[in-house]
Amino acid sequence: MASTLYKDKAFWHVAAACTVCLLIVNTGMLDNVSTELGYSHYAEKPVSWVPSFLAMPCNSLVNLGYILVGGYWRCQDNKALGKEEQTRQYMKMIFSWMASIYGPVQWARIWTQSHYFAVLDQWFTLPIFSWACIWCNAILENWSTWHFLAIELLSCASYFLSLLHPLGFEVALAVHIIWAFVSGLRAQSKYGDASSIKYLTLTFTSCLGFVGLKLLDHWLAQYFIFQRFTGHFWSKVCDILQFHYGFCFLNHLSQKQHFRRKK
Repeated sequence: MASTLYKDKAFWHVAAACTVCLLIVNTGMLDNVSTELGYSHYAEKPVSWVPSFLAMPCNSLVNLGYILVGGYWRCQDNKALGKEEQTRQYMKMIFSWMASIYGPVQWARIWTQSHYFAVLDQWFTLPIFSWACIWCNAILENWSTWHFLAIELLSCASYFLSLLHPLGFEVALAVHIIWAFVSGLRAQSKYGDASSIKYLTLTFTSCLGFVGLKLLDHWLAQYFIFQRFTGHFWSKVCDILQFHYGFCFLNHLSQKQHFRRKK
């Protein structure tokens, strides 16, 4: 019963945040944000004989991975109902719903090549990274709901840097990635063990692959093996792995924290 309650609560919280973002984008407030539109920005060549939502099959279908990894972690229920376990359950459910919603948004961007979905794709990335930071810091300290809300609002607001400079989003994203890595190191230093450092290393390596392979998308396309399964495709594979290993790391440390405090 408690597990279902936290699933529902997390879903509605994520859905409400997404709805606010959708409404803001619909106002036209972010129309001047610089985004990359058109198939020329991808190394994968469109396939003319498939439906438009699969025009770039590999870059489209890879987004199913986000839905699957989010669903997998939502199925990893915890039966303990202590306060700390409930907090961990809520953290995990929020993160899993973020993953599952992020996949369709990226697919819609690939499909439509519209500024609307390009903005949402960029914007949703920031609160996902900030939630990893929140979870790390919740492991270290007894944070309240107001801490969570304040950090997420600050994270979402940072996207408006994109209106001030064409590289505003890249700056905000870089800050979020560094903050997430530092938060992970802090949590590892207090509660970590050999398993958690392995998960943290795999998460960070996947993050580097996510950023690097995307930047090298066109350059890698000169090699035959990257002409259909392109750098952008493998970047998304790394991003999905980043989600999964991030879950492994944060869930493992949450359990370590819980058992250490029980002693």
